Amino acid sequence: MMRYAILPALLLAAPVAAHHGWSSYDESKPLTVKGRFSKVNWSNPHGTAEMTWNKQQWTIVLAPTQRMDARGLTQAMIAPGQPVTLTGYARRDGTREMRIERIAAGGKTIELR
Repeated sequence: MMRYAILPALLLAAPVAAHHGWSSYDESKPLTVKGRFSKVNWSNPHGTAEMTWNKQQWTIVLAPTQRMDARGLTQAMIAPGQPVTLTGYARRDGTREMRIERIAAGGKTIELR
């Protein structure tokens, strides 16, 4: 009976482990990017945004909404068209996606991790 209980537990744990796979981002090469978001998705498990950088469309991975709220980052500060400066890491596989560690917006610099 115990072996039948283990399989569902493993299946439920797999998405959690995959979700927190930050090793796919190259932390040895920090990037700082200035620009404006074209789209912002304020949702969990992590907020996301879209922006054009170096003439290419990038997906930006933000923090969970509760963390952004707690640290003083508001939706209005990062609304599409507002200037932002991002510090973070690009994906190792070349996908145009960046995980953000720090964001400067609305006159504040906020640590997201």
